[in-house]
Amino acid sequence: MKLTRTALALTAGALAPALLLATPALATAAPAKTSVTAPASATPGSDTDNAAAIAKILADPASGKGVIRAANAALSGTPEDRVAFLTTGFAKAQDEDNRVAIGRILATTPATGKAVRREITKALDGTPADRAAFLKTGLAIAQDEDNRVAIGRVMFANPATGKAVKREADKAMDGTPADRTAFLKTGLRLAQAEDDRVDVARVLARPGISDALRAEASRLLDGSTPEELRYFITVGQYQL
Repeated sequence: MKLTRTALALTAGALAPALLLATPALATAAPAKTSVTAPASATPGSDTDNAAAIAKILADPASGKGVIRAANAALSGTPEDRVAFLTTGFAKAQDEDNRVAIGRILATTPATGKAVRREITKALDGTPADRAAFLKTGLAIAQDEDNRVAIGRVMFANPATGKAVKREADKAMDGTPADRTAFLKTGLRLAQAEDDRVDVARVLARPGISDALRAEASRLLDGSTPEELRYFITVGQYQL
């Protein structure tokens, strides 16, 4: 049984029951440029010092479009404009960038989980400090909450979940947030392949199987991708 590109594509969705939950990716993706690590305002001094402080903000790679726009306007303006930027404008522009970054997380991550969406709503409805805190720490905490839920579904929602998947899921649950992200991103796929390989061996050990089924199972045990193994277990073995 030779898999076509179409067959492999169709079986990608069946690779593991919870792979669609695993974007935490997802979720680990960095938000758009923000200034959350920069001070919300700066103490103005002489105009020379103020210009230098604004130039330093511009040079910070974390500065977002709103901060850059406001900083450039202050530098090209009057001394009073530079004072205003450092005392209030910086914080306003920074919060504008943080709002944009949070909006992008919500709009560009289709598999965003309930916890992330809940905390995003709180941040957008909250204060500038709430939005900065979400981008700095809250997103990672909420993402890990969603990852725990996704792994729990892998472990308990499907009674046919194999030993390798359960073993790696247990390790991830007992591990760090990075362990849980890694499990959902790559570990689940590999553990599912380990379980599928065991199931292929069981098929091969069954008495009275057809020559075609025996040949295909033997080929897969000699070397195959997780997608090929999953296709054989879910579809291919019933076609031979």
